[in-house]
Order: sequence, then C-alpha cells, then structure tokens
Amino acid sequence: MKREIGCCTWIFGDTALEEVADRVKRAGLDGVELFGAVDTVDPKEALAIFEARDLKIFSITPGDADISHPDKDVRGQALAYYDRLMDWAVQLGGPLISCHGQVTRIKPVATQAEEDDLLLDAVRQICAFAEKRGLNVVYEILNRYETHQVRTVAEGLGLLEKAGATNLTLLPDAYHMNIEESDPAGALRSGGSKIGLYHAADSNRCGIGQGHTDFASQVSALDQIGYAGPVIVECNAPGPNPFTPDKGDGFRDAVEAQLAASVTALRALGS
Repeated sequence: MKREIGCCTWIFGDTALEEVADRVKRAGLDGVELFGAVDTVDPKEALAIFEARDLKIFSITPGDADISHPDKDVRGQALAYYDRLMDWAVQLGGPLISCHGQVTRIKPVATQAEEDDLLLDAVRQICAFAEKRGLNVVYEILNRYETHQVRTVAEGLGLLEKAGATNLTLLPDAYHMNIEESDPAGALRSGGSKIGLYHAADSNRCGIGQGHTDFASQVSALDQIGYAGPVIVECNAPGPNPFTPDKGDGFRDAVEAQLAASVTALRALGS
C-alpha cells in the first residue's frame, strides 16, 4: 500500500518555515507534522507556505505541556495550551492533534496512580476540546527515557478504553517501539484500527535504513491492519542530546538527506 510520507517540522529546529518547506519538498515528501507554536506561528501564513509547495499538514506536534502534573496550575496551563491549539489547528485545515505527557518527565511528582488518573482526565478534556472543533486526537506512545506513562501499544489501548472518546486513537513510533516493544510489528497488529498515525525513525533516531529496525515487518503490519494514513518521519541529525535538533553546522543538510533516504527506503518497502 503506497502511503503519503511526511516529517515533523521540529527536526529542523528554529529554521524559518519557508526553508523547512523547501527542504521537505526537495526530499520528496508529501507533507508535514507541524510543531504547535501557537504563540509565534500564524496559522494562515503557515498553511499558505505549505500549500504553495503542494505539501499537506497532516498533524500537529504539541509543545511542552505537562497534562498529568499534580500541581493544578501547571496542569491548567497545559490544558489551556491544548484548548488554544485546537483553534489554531482549525485554521490549518483541521489536522490530527497529537498529545502526550511532558517529554523528559520520567517519574511521578506525586504517585504513579494519581498521575495516571490525572492523565486520563486530561486526555478526556483534550478530546472534548477537539470534538467541539470537529478535530481528532492521537495519543503518542513514548519510551521510558521520555515518559513514565503509556510506553506500549497495550498501555495505549488501555488508555483508549478508559477514555471512551470516539475521536481518540493511538500514535506508535518505530523509534520508541524499538526500546519498549518486544515485537513492534506485533504491537502494530494488536493496535489494529486504533492506530491513527505512525511515526518512523530508525533505532539510532536517524533516517529509515540507517539503523537496525526491521521496517519491512512494520510496513507489512501496517498493511495487514489497513492503515492508510501517512508515515511521519521524525529523525535527527547524528549527535548527542536527543531533545535538541540542532547538532551544529550542517545539521539541516543532514536531516534533509535523511528524509530523502527515508523516502527511498519506504518506497522500496512498498509504502
């Protein structure tokens, strides 16, 4: 099944959106997952930039927002961000909204049980914000070095069942699954119709084909479950600190080359 291919825009750091769009187009992609910079990016201008290059905005990466923090003020600020993000996204044509806990918070401030309850409540509220605007939400499953909550597809399915929101599905990521899942392809199959979006980076967070991840089995699993959505590549230039895309001089060229290589690799796999 041939799928559209996109990439997260945050992997280019603070690069102007015009340059990001040009690089994405040169790499042969079909669109992007736009970083949710609601305070600094005009959505109408952003939409015009990508449409001028015949690129789609498939989805939105959220900014920092600790939706399960036990401090009600911290949590309230996070939920207020998501509420504003929905209005912003509507002006972008209504892409998927990704959500997850605060990246890099890897242990509870209170207790695991309390924060899991807070996460569930927050996800329900985020889905309600989205439903009012006719939007859909995907919950991204991260790894243990980025979160202490929802690290496997099985845990994600449990969250979906408890949340009970009809506009909520899961976002598994090949890079995170390489760490957390004993059988990534099997995890995708177990997710079935509940897989709403798929992220891809190789085992070393570089482009597809530059690590040891078995993407053939994952693409086959996506075919088996009938996943027709885009593959969103979320690679980084080589170097330390996975939480910053800027690895020094030439990192943008390195990322663009990884994206082009990823397109070639995915097309060779039939995706």
